Amino acid sequence: MEADYILQMRNITKTFNGIKALDDVCLDVKRGDIHSICGENGAGKSTLMKVLSGVYPHGSYEGKIIYQGKEAVFKDIKESENAGIVIIHQELTMIPELSVTENIFMGNEVVKNCLIDWEAQRHRVTELLVSMGLNVSPDTQIKHLGVGQQQLVEIAKALSKNVKLLILDEPTSALNEEDSANLLRLIKGLKERGITGIMISHKLNEIAAISDAVTVIRDGRVIETYPVVAGQVDEDRIIRSMVGRSIENRYPEHVSNPKEVMFEVQNWRVEDPRIPGRLICKDVSFNVRAGEVVGFAGLMGAGRTELMRSLFGKNYGIYQSGAISIKGEKVKLNSVEAAIRAGLAYVSEDRKNLGLNLLDSIAKTTVSANLRAVLRNGLIDPALEYKVAEEYRKALGTKAASVDAGVSTLSGGNQQKVVLAKWLFPEPDVLILDEPTRGIDVGAKFEIYSLIHKFADQGKAVLLVSSELPELLGMSDRIYALFEGAITGMLSRGEYTQELLMRLMTSTSKAEGGEKK
Repeated sequence: MEADYILQMRNITKTFNGIKALDDVCLDVKRGDIHSICGENGAGKSTLMKVLSGVYPHGSYEGKIIYQGKEAVFKDIKESENAGIVIIHQELTMIPELSVTENIFMGNEVVKNCLIDWEAQRHRVTELLVSMGLNVSPDTQIKHLGVGQQQLVEIAKALSKNVKLLILDEPTSALNEEDSANLLRLIKGLKERGITGIMISHKLNEIAAISDAVTVIRDGRVIETYPVVAGQVDEDRIIRSMVGRSIENRYPEHVSNPKEVMFEVQNWRVEDPRIPGRLICKDVSFNVRAGEVVGFAGLMGAGRTELMRSLFGKNYGIYQSGAISIKGEKVKLNSVEAAIRAGLAYVSEDRKNLGLNLLDSIAKTTVSANLRAVLRNGLIDPALEYKVAEEYRKALGTKAASVDAGVSTLSGGNQQKVVLAKWLFPEPDVLILDEPTRGIDVGAKFEIYSLIHKFADQGKAVLLVSSELPELLGMSDRIYALFEGAITGMLSRGEYTQELLMRLMTSTSKAEGGEKK
């Protein structure tokens, strides 16, 4: 009997600025299945779903979408929703100040005699909430719900649109274990009601629990698709497919010479500021030696950025317990200012929102983390400011006509060099780099890699967070892996592989060969 496919995507190619995010992708989803899509960060999973749901409209990509036996030409997300395709993005899209009812029916209101029929909407919402086991009032403001409850409201919103194909993009990344389990049970319940699901997830245990088929995407291409029996997913096969590319010679040759422990964290425990009771750092312990580059691996939602920000002056989260030592002495870093004084620097993953003031010049940005060093008689000395900025511009090879140029006029790679200059100027002992090469070209990456090695060779400690496994493998002396806020293992150079790291990044259990510290 020929399979009944609700969706067939054929030869989908999507290009951004000449770079292929999707390259000749084909995807077949059987009616009534839960079809999981896996891949590293940036593999093209979310882009493919945005093509399907009309976020990227017909005409902005090559290829065809066959939905329920007919070619679909969605011009926007409204048209795809009218056809029964609903996407729930990783970042929830509801308005906190509005009620559950208002959010569920926003843009899809029940109208009677040219007016919104509030009674009919509340009645329908009550039915939806009961069917999902969510015991909240339809009039409750979204801001008073936990993230797990908000996720369920998003699904209720999809059900109100008579969804036939539900797309969930990392649905449990912000949920605790209990809420995640509840959501997975609900997804399986929707399948029993005849709703087809596509789930993007990095969590192999979740994929194993509910999937009927798995597609692995790597670098914008489908590597393989195969049917599975729920609970019997071949995790090793998925991992090999996800990370199967070889590491090219894109990293400077370097011989490290680690010395004494420079930076140490013990039993670091931090609560999520948005979700009471949910830990984003679960008794994390690690150390970094002088002259060492230590990588931190983890998939989206693992808590890497949250960990680094919490260490940098408790900049994120609600501190519960744990200790930090620098050069063997315990320190209390209760503010960003205290962290800087203690010798820490943090290059954030979001340079435009957290790393730069786009209204400032290169010169003003370069000195901004160490203004005391350019003061004369209590005032900033413009000549000294210019001199310092020009020295760093030359040292880092920042391409700009002058340090008076605005940082907003620079390319991504040159902006990143300015951010690095900003944090190198205070002469820190510990440099935290969160996705330091995100969004920059290969040439600029190589230059930044050389700077990282130069900093380590000066006897400093480097913490490197990256979503690119080849980058971590090419740059790190040791790598810690995180999963859901906890360190699952530590691997040293010579013993780590992409497959072993991926296993540590997708499981709460320690992989063989990984030292749990």
